[in-house]
Amino acid sequence: EILADFIHRNSNRKNQPFIKVGLSAIPAELLESELFGHEKGPYTGAAGEKKGLFELADTGSIFLDDIDDFPLSLQSKLLRVLESREMMRIGAEKPIQIDVRLITASKVDLKKLVDEGRFRPDLYYRINVVPVNIPPLRERTDDIPSLVNYFIKRYAEEKNISVTTEAMAALINYHWPGNVRELKNVIHRTVLFCKSMIHAENLPKEVLSFNRINSIINSCQKCLVTHKLSFREAVSCLEANLIRQSLDHLNGNKLAAAKFLSLPPSTLNDKIKKYGLESDNRICYANETNVREDVPGDKNTFK
Repeated sequence: EILADFIHRNSNRKNQPFIKVGLSAIPAELLESELFGHEKGPYTGAAGEKKGLFELADTGSIFLDDIDDFPLSLQSKLLRVLESREMMRIGAEKPIQIDVRLITASKVDLKKLVDEGRFRPDLYYRINVVPVNIPPLRERTDDIPSLVNYFIKRYAEEKNISVTTEAMAALINYHWPGNVRELKNVIHRTVLFCKSMIHAENLPKEVLSFNRINSIINSCQKCLVTHKLSFREAVSCLEANLIRQSLDHLNGNKLAAAKFLSLPPSTLNDKIKKYGLESDNRICYANETNVREDVPGDKNTFK
């Protein structure tokens, strides 16, 4: 949603409407009416005419979040709107010309849904004009301080709140299964009860008690128990994740990571090659004296 906001604000449509739609929150039976509107009386409950969200976004932008939840039965109508630049309200006899920029976001790989027959390939190729892959927040922890400051200013600018080093370290260490939306809610909730400084104890219990290493171990154990991985595969998965996490924690410093993992540098180097981790451009060979001791500090979007 933040990226969609950015695209709209920096386009020539910035002074025009920007409609945001959470598709997963709208019941399937109401979605067509919400998006495309209806005339008076085409079905029970339609007492008057109603403009759809596409019509309200005319000359501006519309953001369809969770496009992977878009019903297959309506995908042909959405495709027709995009191709013809006109839409029909439910019960209407004449189409309405519209001019909108469509931005969509998916929480899963749409190409996989296409291969499974759950998403129309022609619609996929129509919206996949400028794809932007946004990694999960846990894979871009360097963004967390900037996002934290952004949300503090958004929800409590008048308080001039700052964050302690310990609190920021806890926020960076957390795995954020809810991605940016979860971080936004945590900051929003926290600033309500803070006057000038966010301390570690002000953060939710789940953030403070999170242990990244235990999370990796539990995840690999779950894959083993559910038979997604063999024992050998689970051990390799755990080893690769521990190495990747250590390198990330130490800004890619291999010598420091070897010391942290109690491994000879040559052994760590062999394992990095084994698991294909050397493609990570953060890996470096800095001297141990230059190692930082502090802690550094999730969708596919189609435009």
